[in-house]
Amino acid sequence: MTLGFEATFSLEALLSAALITAVITAVILKKRLTRREGQAREAERRAAVSERLAELGAMTGGLAHEIKNPLSTVVLNSQLLREDIEESDLEEDISGRIIRRTNALEREAERLKEILEDFLQYAGRMKLAATSQDARIIVDQLVDFFHPQCERSGILIRPDLQEGPIMARLDESLFKQAVLNLLINALQAMEGPTSEKKDGELIIRLESDEDTLRLHVIDQGTGIPPDRMEEIFHPYVSTKSGGSGLGLPTTRRIVEMHGGRIEVHSIPGQGSDFVIIMPLSGPQEDQGTN
Repeated sequence: MTLGFEATFSLEALLSAALITAVITAVILKKRLTRREGQAREAERRAAVSERLAELGAMTGGLAHEIKNPLSTVVLNSQLLREDIEESDLEEDISGRIIRRTNALEREAERLKEILEDFLQYAGRMKLAATSQDARIIVDQLVDFFHPQCERSGILIRPDLQEGPIMARLDESLFKQAVLNLLINALQAMEGPTSEKKDGELIIRLESDEDTLRLHVIDQGTGIPPDRMEEIFHPYVSTKSGGSGLGLPTTRRIVEMHGGRIEVHSIPGQGSDFVIIMPLSGPQEDQGTN
C-alpha cells in the first residue's frame, strides 16, 4: 500500500511539474512572440516615419528652390528700380526716401536668399570626398581669406599653427566650410553690441598628435552660459540678430561625418574656445554620406 501511494504521488508530482513547465514555456513563447510582433510594428513605424521625413525633406527642399528664383528677380528689379530713380527728375527728398526703401527691400530679399541657401545646405545630403590633404595649408589659406573681414571689424586674427605638414584624410571643401563657420561665429561674438573687446584677438590654433587633428577657434567675445552649451548646436537657435542659426549645426554635422567631434569651452564675459577634433585617418566607410 505504501509503495502504491508513493508511486501515485510521484506520478501526480511529475504531471504537475510537467503542467507547470508547459505553462511557463507557453508564457515565455507568448512573450517572445509579442516582443517580436512589437519589434516588427516598431520597425514598420520607423520605416513609415523615415519615408515621411524623406518626402517632407524633398518637398521643403523643392519649395526653397522655388522661392529662391523669385527672390533673385526681386533683388534684380530693386537694383534696376534704384538706378531709374537715381536718373529721374524727382525732387531730392522724394527720390532719397524711395531709394532708402528700395535699398531696404533689396537687403531683406538678399537676407532671405542667404537663409534659404543655409537651409538647403543643412537639409541636403552631404557626400564626403575625403583625400589626403595638408590641414596646415588649408587653415593658412582660410586665415588669408578671412583676414580682411577681421581687419574691417578692428579685430586681429592670429594663426598659431604647428610646424610642418599635418596630413589628414578630409574633404577640403567641407572642412573649409566647417572652420569658416566657426570663424564667422567668433567674429560676430566679438563685434556684437554687448562685446567690449573691439580690438581683441581671434586665434586659430592647429595641432596634431600621432592620430588626431585638433583645431581651436578662440575668441574674446561675450562667451556662452553653461545652460546654452548644447542648445547652440540646435538648428535655428541663434544669439545674433539676423543669424540663420544653421552655422554651428552644419559645422558639427561636417565634423561628425569625418568621424570627429566638436567641443566648446567658454567663460561668460571672457570668450569661447571651439575645438574640432578629428582622426587623421579620416571618416569610416559608413560616415561618408549624411
